[in-house]
Amino acid sequence: MEKRKLGNSGLETAPLVLGGNVFGWTADEARSFALLDRFVEAGFNAVDTADMYSAWVPGHAGGESESVIGHWLKARPALRDKVLIFTKTGMPLPNRGQGLRAERIVTAVEESLKRLRTDYIDLFFSHQVDAATPIGETLGAYDKLMAAGKIRAIAASNYDAGQLRDALDAAQAAGLPRYEVVQPEYSLVRRAAFEGPMRDLAVERGLGVVSYFSLASGFLTGKYHSAADLEGRARGGIVQQYMTPQGLAVLEVLEDVAAAHAVPPAAVALAWLMAQKGVTAPIASATSLEQMETLVKAADVRLTADDLARLDAASKPQ
Repeated sequence: MEKRKLGNSGLETAPLVLGGNVFGWTADEARSFALLDRFVEAGFNAVDTADMYSAWVPGHAGGESESVIGHWLKARPALRDKVLIFTKTGMPLPNRGQGLRAERIVTAVEESLKRLRTDYIDLFFSHQVDAATPIGETLGAYDKLMAAGKIRAIAASNYDAGQLRDALDAAQAAGLPRYEVVQPEYSLVRRAAFEGPMRDLAVERGLGVVSYFSLASGFLTGKYHSAADLEGRARGGIVQQYMTPQGLAVLEVLEDVAAAHAVPPAAVALAWLMAQKGVTAPIASATSLEQMETLVKAADVRLTADDLARLDAASKPQ
């Protein structure tokens, strides 16, 4: 399977990254293991998680997803050097604070390493901007962790183009490691955060791009067409925001293109992202093996110029 470079990190990923936010939440450990096994078996090699997954669930404190992945890696030690593990810190955590101060980063990395049961993390993200901490302090902490072999490369999530440019310039000026990958929200129904200045910057600086909410929290799977479809769903409140006239119009075109290719709508939504300028690999999650088969199929979908034009026209920000 084609591999794509993640900036200048020396890391390469298949064109799809598996989202680990569901592990230990809507996918229990046994199901998570089955999903991870199938993903790797299909030729994919990168898994994305964070220290705060899934702190939003009552009774959870964060780290549940990392722990599941760690148990999986321990049971399959031969896979560690074949799989890229992405994780993050910076979001608020119960009794553990937040932010990107040096001490917080070092503690977070050590805690993640223990939960993941590994000696190193392939790609470590600043999960959000910390305006209260000088970027030099943050990058300096990462520099020491990279020198110690505990992380291989660093990345940024939820930064806007200006914040990312400032961080890249600061790294260059101080001779510190730079963010090699950016993780923006990007999908057929959320294009504005990436297209424009962020994409221009990523291309200009040779950054890797791994998009999150690639399926708009499940909206682009085609299983939600009305408010009634949201009832009793774990993500119903999130999905509702996409049920605009344009969102439903995008879904109609998406389903039509999917039917022409004889694949589920989600496969086309991911294939569209894979075809976009600047995108290295979208992130997508699955909670069942049926959903995993859809993700696997996405890398083989070849959209025509007409398919891309129709999807672009329906989803273009208004």
